[in-house]
Amino acid sequence: MRLPFQQRCAARRQPFSPISLLTFLSTTISSATAVTFTPVPAANIDLSQLGRVALAGDFSGISLYQFEGQTELPYNENGPESLLARMPNGVFAPVATTDATIQTMCTFTRKDGTKDGVIIGGNFTSVRTPGKDGAQETPAVARFNPETSEITSLAGLSGQVNAVLCDQDTDTVYVGGSFVGANSTNALAWVGSDGWTNLPFAGFNGPVTSITKASNGNIIFGGSFTGLGNASTPSTPDGQVINLSTAEISGQNSATSTGFSDPKSIVCTDGAGGAGKTWLLQDGATGSWRANFNFGFQPTKLRLYNTRQDGRSTKTWRFTALPDGGIMNLTYIDPATNRNASCTSQCPLSNDPSVKFQDFHFVNIVGMNSFRIDISDFYGAGGGLNGIELFQDDIFTFAINDFNEPTCAGLPFGSAATQTGPWTKSPSQSSTSEYLTAELSGPITEESASIVFRPDIRESGHYSVNLYTPGCLQDNTCSTRGQVRLTGKMTANPSQSNFEERTLYQTNDFDKYDQIYFGRIDATSDGFRPEVTMTPLPGQPLPTMTFVAQRVGFTLINSTGNLNGLYEYVPGQTFNASDLNSSAFNRLGASFSTGSTVNSLATSGDVTYIAGNFTSKTVRNIAAMNGNNPSPQSLNGGLNGEVESTFLNGTNLFVGGSFSKTLENSVEGLNNVAVYDTSKNSWGALGAGVNGKVFKVVGLTMNITSTTPEVVVSVNGEFTELQAFGGNPAVPVDGFAIWVPSQANWLQNLKFPVESLNGVLSASLLEVSGESLYAGALSSSTLGASGIATLRDGTLGSFPVNIRPSATSTGSSGVTKRDETLNSTSSGVLAGIFDTTNGRNLTVIGGHFTSEATDGSTIHNLLIIDGADGDKVSGLPSNISSESTFAALAVVKNILFAGGKVTGTVEGTRVNALISYDLSSKSFNVQPPSLTGGGGELSSIAVRKSTGDVYVGGSFTSAGSLGCPGVCFFSTASSQWNQAGQNIAGTVNSLMWTSDTLLLAGGNLTVNGTVSTFLAQYDAGKQTWDTYPGGRELPGPVRVLTAGASDGSQIWVTGTASTGSVYLMKYDGSAWKTAGQSLEAGTDIRGLQIFSTTSSHDSSDIIPDNEVLMLTGSVVLPKFGSASAVTYDGKAFQPYALTTNVGNTAGILSRFFTEQDNFFKAPGGSLPLGFIVLIALGISLFLMVLIVVAGLFLDKLRKKREGYIPAPTSMYDRGSGIQRIPPHELLESLGKGRPGAPHV
Repeated sequence: MRLPFQQRCAARRQPFSPISLLTFLSTTISSATAVTFTPVPAANIDLSQLGRVALAGDFSGISLYQFEGQTELPYNENGPESLLARMPNGVFAPVATTDATIQTMCTFTRKDGTKDGVIIGGNFTSVRTPGKDGAQETPAVARFNPETSEITSLAGLSGQVNAVLCDQDTDTVYVGGSFVGANSTNALAWVGSDGWTNLPFAGFNGPVTSITKASNGNIIFGGSFTGLGNASTPSTPDGQVINLSTAEISGQNSATSTGFSDPKSIVCTDGAGGAGKTWLLQDGATGSWRANFNFGFQPTKLRLYNTRQDGRSTKTWRFTALPDGGIMNLTYIDPATNRNASCTSQCPLSNDPSVKFQDFHFVNIVGMNSFRIDISDFYGAGGGLNGIELFQDDIFTFAINDFNEPTCAGLPFGSAATQTGPWTKSPSQSSTSEYLTAELSGPITEESASIVFRPDIRESGHYSVNLYTPGCLQDNTCSTRGQVRLTGKMTANPSQSNFEERTLYQTNDFDKYDQIYFGRIDATSDGFRPEVTMTPLPGQPLPTMTFVAQRVGFTLINSTGNLNGLYEYVPGQTFNASDLNSSAFNRLGASFSTGSTVNSLATSGDVTYIAGNFTSKTVRNIAAMNGNNPSPQSLNGGLNGEVESTFLNGTNLFVGGSFSKTLENSVEGLNNVAVYDTSKNSWGALGAGVNGKVFKVVGLTMNITSTTPEVVVSVNGEFTELQAFGGNPAVPVDGFAIWVPSQANWLQNLKFPVESLNGVLSASLLEVSGESLYAGALSSSTLGASGIATLRDGTLGSFPVNIRPSATSTGSSGVTKRDETLNSTSSGVLAGIFDTTNGRNLTVIGGHFTSEATDGSTIHNLLIIDGADGDKVSGLPSNISSESTFAALAVVKNILFAGGKVTGTVEGTRVNALISYDLSSKSFNVQPPSLTGGGGELSSIAVRKSTGDVYVGGSFTSAGSLGCPGVCFFSTASSQWNQAGQNIAGTVNSLMWTSDTLLLAGGNLTVNGTVSTFLAQYDAGKQTWDTYPGGRELPGPVRVLTAGASDGSQIWVTGTASTGSVYLMKYDGSAWKTAGQSLEAGTDIRGLQIFSTTSSHDSSDIIPDNEVLMLTGSVVLPKFGSASAVTYDGKAFQPYALTTNVGNTAGILSRFFTEQDNFFKAPGGSLPLGFIVLIALGISLFLMVLIVVAGLFLDKLRKKREGYIPAPTSMYDRGSGIQRIPPHELLESLGKGRPGAPHV
């Protein structure tokens, strides 16, 4: 059990709901910083012979796997956050992870210019660093060293840190929040190498939320305080009774006399003594009385009743605190002299019969969970006691009533708790006390369990109310902890208090406390009793939840000075309360209405901006103080609602909160977020704002239109939509958005490739040791792309479409029924094809989604991009049901065949499972009769190239009136269905031609009416089916298959075994082989494809050294997690592509599709014979042309050297100047020189 710490004020968690920062230009990070990322081996996929390549699936962001630490796992929404840096490919990666929020950070540069790390503060209790086991206990504040990536705990605080300010001039880090440390509350300083140092004013009586340095060098604190100083004791101290009645009581050398031997008999008595009410020692012996507790406490007063039983009485004694073993110093009033006295190891106890009891006060407040009273001397035959009571100032209400004030104390309103639900006691272990635990099963509701804490408040006043939560590591419940909701009643008149409903996480690794209320509490009376109610937060997506309850503390707050949310501190100056009103900042705060809060401070030049929830005669919710000007500036009257957060970038002050306009109402669109131009003193809108409250505004940098990074602004909050403005429609979001000032638009509205980012961003530091650091819980991808992306030369790109997955998206859930066809419940893009037939340049995309056509109309599930017409986007006519899903596509000449789970009507004729569409005329033609029966859906299309016949497989039994179970083919020549053999039935998941006459079908099949198989083959010449070699022995139905060799003699298959596990196997032409490495549960393989590689890998007996197998879907790898695309080289799997999706889920890749299908290289790496012949002819032609040109050139040169003069070419010369030469003279001249010709 951990002993209690003197915790006077509680932590307050900011309510969060919830690009490229700087994408580095090189693939390595400077050695000047230790925040480095290790590249993974390149996949070396050869795409050069494939033409255009696309990746299709259900995702909103996609990245190639390039560095260790990349993942597609969703960010943790159950409390933890991370300190983040950027990988060279732009993806966020954690460099440290905390168990709760990181609220603030700053770079600490010492006076001498040396860097002393980054100070981070928040609501966390632990930090974990990658590559290290276990959590490091780090309450509230820590130092991160970018040079070594080490985290150092700055031990000494308990609570929450909301703000830090690193000040090089004073070699100090100013820290503010809701905490206790040293002898201060809520504000403290970390000075150079000296560590924690109390500020002269001992902190504040309420939370600090922001700190800034004004232009005059003074430090400005903002928050929810009304004065300086510490927590105080009640006006009547020692008022809370520590429950001894439930303690484990024992005695050493107890008497054996009946009625006097039980050490517990002196607890809960009136001190009168007698049999059953007195405890005695054995005659002539010293001894001790001990109490062990299952909770911790800090006593302030001890009351002892001495015995006078038969002349026996205790003379001297001492009090030992356990388990530390320290002997306590005590003060008391000597009954004989009526003077103050003190004692330690020999404390006297009066033997005067008129002194019923004596009170002893503890000099030092020490935490303990056990104590012992040692009696060292006595009067008469022996010592003993008639009674004992223990008191404290701390006001606690425990969830376990045995730890609350005892009923025997006769208190009218003793502390108590009431519970509903399946509560059980849990041991304290490393916590301060035992606590209650309720294991709840989903769905989680407020009625699942509850607990109400009712304190013993004897004095009305200003209190801090703190909820204490035991850590989850000690009871191994971190994975099942969740969130709780807190409500309360603090005053008899509700208008005098404002207990805002709070939601808190219980996922802390170690013990923590959170401030849940700061304000007035009325004393308990017959007509009113304060209370705090805690219930589970309903609707949490947890199958089971561990709900814990320990205690609630109530601390009376003292204050000095007339402050209200603002305080100006002069470093190095001795504190003098009379100087408070000399500060313009202090006077501004004093002018605020009661209950005001300053949430954010920012300084630019001579101006300090103050934002929060406050009003006065001159300002409202935001104001500015300019240099020595004592009068605040109202910033156009201020805003009509609370400002929660600010971010200052140059002359632009971005603000977020819950407001809609300025008081002057001069600007439209200021819905919860806005920007103030400090150079023009004017407000501006961010689009039209968002539709809910903004909690955080944080800056980051991104490359938007060039390689030069620019500052953009992230906003987090309780909003679900970016409001429509200009020509931009409303955009649904999940509490996170990024404003791009250079584009005057939201990132989500930009039409060019940008990164994908979603989650919570709570703080940032730009340019830390050459890098930027961020804090939050984020998922990010190199490219923001919905459902489809291009891949070229190792770079991802986007298509000119906006795919929006259907609301029925199932993410990576996969198919669970063994007879369910492929992709029948899927969302996103499931199939695609590049059509270049007859000079066309079309990209056809099918699946289950919505999009927008170029003409503005809505497209459902199948779209066509015309690259020859400026990437014009169009879809099918609206008579195909929007609930359809297209899982397979094929083009034969001008006709597109698209199938899946498809319904609708075409020109009055009902269609089902398959439609055809004329791409040349852009219209429907005569439709194939519907595929019906079974599930009535199609999963695969395979075109026989020699005939153009379209073979389809799926879950159906008829094609029109033709019986055609599982597989059928449509003759494009005769436009009718035909049976593909008559001896097959069942459900087909995948089809593939291995030659012009051999078709493979994978699924759950029956051949010849009796033979069950998971893989069958069809001989198109014989028109018969047979089981594929070994197809009956496969572990389960084949879901996907692909060629393993260019001649089709080898194949790869995957499916789900009867055990529920996923298998991956290859037939090498003679036998089946299993992939050596197993895949984890949850794997959902949607596609298989062999790719050639640009370099060789280690050879294996299952894959050639110049090929890899690509798996797409959601592939769960051991020690990695899920990846959307994975390569397999015969020995190991390696992630290739990672995706993210809306709603903080992992995405899924359905498949690659390419313009060409040249996946295999010829043996030995040589090209096909046809290519070799063409290349040879080309070389020969080139050489011939080269020889002719060279000959002509040399001939011209020769003639020039020999004095050649061109012959006359006029008609006159030709008529009379030509003389005939006899043939024999002409022949005789061959080979002879030309005497007389000049020589050079």
